[in-house]
Amino acid sequence: MSNDLLIKNGRIIDPANGIDAAGDVLITNGSFAKVGGKISAPGATEIDASGKFVTPGLIDIHVHFREPGDEEEETIASGSAAAVRGGFTSVVCMPNTDPPIQDATSVEYVHRMGRQTRKTHVYVMGALTKERKGVELAEMGLMTRAGAVGFTDDGSGVQDPSVMLRALKYAAMFNTVIAQHCQYDSLAKNGVMNSGYNSTVLGLPGLDSLAEEMMLWRDIQLVKKTGVRYHCQHISTAGSVELIRQAKAQKLPVTCEVTPHHLLFTDDACADYDTNYKVNPPLRTAADIEALKNAIKEGLVDALVTDHAPHLQSEKELEFVASPFGIASLECALGLYVKALIEPGIIDWPALINLMTAGPAKVVGLNKGTMTMGTQGDVTIFDPGAVYCVDTATFKSKSRNCPYQGWNISGKIEYTIVGGEIRYNSQQG
Repeated sequence: MSNDLLIKNGRIIDPANGIDAAGDVLITNGSFAKVGGKISAPGATEIDASGKFVTPGLIDIHVHFREPGDEEEETIASGSAAAVRGGFTSVVCMPNTDPPIQDATSVEYVHRMGRQTRKTHVYVMGALTKERKGVELAEMGLMTRAGAVGFTDDGSGVQDPSVMLRALKYAAMFNTVIAQHCQYDSLAKNGVMNSGYNSTVLGLPGLDSLAEEMMLWRDIQLVKKTGVRYHCQHISTAGSVELIRQAKAQKLPVTCEVTPHHLLFTDDACADYDTNYKVNPPLRTAADIEALKNAIKEGLVDALVTDHAPHLQSEKELEFVASPFGIASLECALGLYVKALIEPGIIDWPALINLMTAGPAKVVGLNKGTMTMGTQGDVTIFDPGAVYCVDTATFKSKSRNCPYQGWNISGKIEYTIVGGEIRYNSQQG
């Protein structure tokens, strides 16, 4: 029996290799064998991709699968099923579980559960500090050896600059990336939405943009001193964009990511106290959205991510102040980015695909996101013109905290192929 998979007649978009042309793709024994032109492979399993886009498998370097500790919200199995339904062949889990992913054993556990699920590739970032308290460094060396692709205390910014400096110096020994949720708690305090007119009118505690920008500025100074790879998670303000612009102009190893909700909503969305719009960092202003979109257009942004953050309905039904932060959006992410970036003409398709494949892979050092010969055959096939309605009742994720319910978006995932195996087929659900 042949181990070949032949994808016929699609529009191949592989930005890393400069490919944007009609043609075929052959995957043999789980790896790319031929890309482009007309390919014949007798005995191969065939997929007709006429009218569809064929791209390297999508990669999301910022998801929360809640296991261990909060399996009622999400598990590695349910999160992985959601990922392939959204076209993602690789995801990177954040360590703010209960207990945190902070040692080699917990890193290996996540990887093992991901392999057993046999959906998407599941990677993990380890906690930067023990218990994510920002005081004592976690076992970064052992976790790197176990396969952690980076380190972060996501959900908490490292408050002490001396701890952050030690972390960067330590990371230099392993050539790994340090990712930061930039937020000074002394400025953020108990804020639950963007600080400004709306928070005042609604009577909700505001979270000032300076909390993000001041920590990012501080960390860039530390990167100047150490030269270590640094990644700013979910930037949300015009001020952060300017700091990233300056860092890149100085050729510093600084990267950043943006989420769909920070491109699609302003803090006006919180007007009805709907907790599905409660996220951290919070939804900002129209000026911030414009700055983020311009940053993406300029090429200042390295990765588009979901920050997929599932929660129980009972938690999201609490009052706004008490409800947890987060949106579940893995299964509709591509369509959301089409709405935010393609339809308004901010960027073209190759640029979008680059930000969802080779870009994020480079941030965390994965040899993925391309269709280079010999690399693992991860492919996403989608119909760019197919419009569908977001229906949380059909989600593979355990959670439904999604403000996009009922939206009509385009870019329907048809197949998700991981290592040459079809792991999702829209016809089969």
